[in-house]
Amino acid sequence: MEKTFVIGIDFGTDSVRTLLVDTADGAEISSAVAHFNRWSRGKYCDPAHNMFRQHPLDHIEALLSTVNETLDKAPPGTAAAVRGIAVDTTGSTPGPVDKNCVPLGLIDEFKDNPNALFVLWKDHTAVAEAGEINRAAKTWGGTDFTMYEGGVYSSEWFWAKILHILREYSKVRKAAYSWMENCDWIPALLCGISDPDEVKRSRCAAGHKAMWHSSFDGLPSEDFLTHIDPLLKGLRQRLYNETFTADQVAGYLCHEWAQKLGLPESLPVGVGAFDAHMGAVGAGIKPYTLTKVIGTSTCDMLVAPLDVVGEKLVRGICGQVDGSVIPGMLGMEAGQSAFGDVYDWFRNLLFWPVENFLSNNTEFKTSEREKLSRKIRGSIYPELTREAERLSVEDTGIVALDWLNGRRTPDANQLLKGAITGLNLGSTAPRVFKALVESTAFGSRKIVERFEEEGIPIKDVIALGGVAKQSPFIMQVVADVLDRRIRVAASEQACALGAAMFAATVGQVYETVVQAQDRMNSGFEAEYTPRPEQAEKYSDLYRKYCRLGEYIESETERHKQAQGPGL
Repeated sequence: MEKTFVIGIDFGTDSVRTLLVDTADGAEISSAVAHFNRWSRGKYCDPAHNMFRQHPLDHIEALLSTVNETLDKAPPGTAAAVRGIAVDTTGSTPGPVDKNCVPLGLIDEFKDNPNALFVLWKDHTAVAEAGEINRAAKTWGGTDFTMYEGGVYSSEWFWAKILHILREYSKVRKAAYSWMENCDWIPALLCGISDPDEVKRSRCAAGHKAMWHSSFDGLPSEDFLTHIDPLLKGLRQRLYNETFTADQVAGYLCHEWAQKLGLPESLPVGVGAFDAHMGAVGAGIKPYTLTKVIGTSTCDMLVAPLDVVGEKLVRGICGQVDGSVIPGMLGMEAGQSAFGDVYDWFRNLLFWPVENFLSNNTEFKTSEREKLSRKIRGSIYPELTREAERLSVEDTGIVALDWLNGRRTPDANQLLKGAITGLNLGSTAPRVFKALVESTAFGSRKIVERFEEEGIPIKDVIALGGVAKQSPFIMQVVADVLDRRIRVAASEQACALGAAMFAATVGQVYETVVQAQDRMNSGFEAEYTPRPEQAEKYSDLYRKYCRLGEYIESETERHKQAQGPGL
């Protein structure tokens, strides 16, 4: 029997990963990773003001690099046996495009303008706009268009980001014909589609982030949008009404990109989706399995039969969408705005004096400074982990709150901040680190409890992503806090593997993505079982975490009221 292959491409926060997979059994033939060049240098970002933008050239260059490298590593003749391509990206990561489907960042006038680039998921510059959308949804006198978004709209999402740019930057407003999620633009680019009206828009992106729902006849009404701000007038008709699940064909690989990638022309390209949703498929999600994609942030995915859940509304999550994960099932999303980013913040805090010392010290050669910097920076996590593992649950007396990048769920609120309490002169770095790890685990528990409070059972937990693969210490803490078994997907690239499963579906190797999932899954490489004694102790500490969260939230609300309706 002739071998056939598919390509899954995963656009993450920092890099692109391309995976070539055997359709018969999911064997990973070859892969490549490329980091975003401009992003890695901090260009177009201002973390102090929660501004995070990405240049489309970063996406194009990394796409070219990883696909070519992946095929170069594969056996001769493999490219000709590829049957499909599918892509996932971060989200909500929208960007402005002109009438020819060209992102404004690729036009000379806007090539260095952060406001003409893709607005990354973690960008929180639109907090005020999200607040206005939430107020309008509850008070304008018509349909509450946030009802399928958990009842709360976030500054991380489509409309809030667009409105912020339209208000603040008139040149971009005038030049932008339409707006596209990154997961819609990449497939359109590969297919050579030059008309935004012809792009097949992702059901996953539209339903979870843009308030799209079939009962609304698509996106929120023109009346609602202009009630929020007249600047939104006319934009709805330049976007879309119809959406498509990721098992549908977005188009076919055009001549230009077939030549660039060394792949057959007219290869089917799947409709895009978000990384966590395809990652959940790649990790083996089943009905009522909580699939946690744990990296810089977390995205927690659940699927349930439509005939069981029906029109039940789940409060405070990141949307519930027919077919957003597995076509034919209800996809529900939750998550934390910071997980690995919490640890990165602490590492950077500890490393700052060393980095500052080395950068200003002329006694060492540049190469020596860089080598020493890498060595010290690379040792921080292992040393913190080694010492933190020795501490008992009750040993630190420290309670931390994981809202360093705001709160995604339950109940999105990007105004919230992190906190650390219980510090004294004996509070060492490992003790603080352990408290931060516990805080991220407690944030995960909040999500589990919300689903169950809303009548959605969780029967199993699967984890994937960098943190899940690299830190047994953190995963054991999460298992203890949740008091549940956690299995870790074996694939190093579960998101790209999920994309490959959809590629096998659009390439007609399998009729459904569930069939592709059954044949191409990677299984599990690790299992964490909760320790009863630790779980009981963490339940006591969790109650302190909840009280701290209530206090911080009440103080944030008090400050917000004092500042007036602008927030």
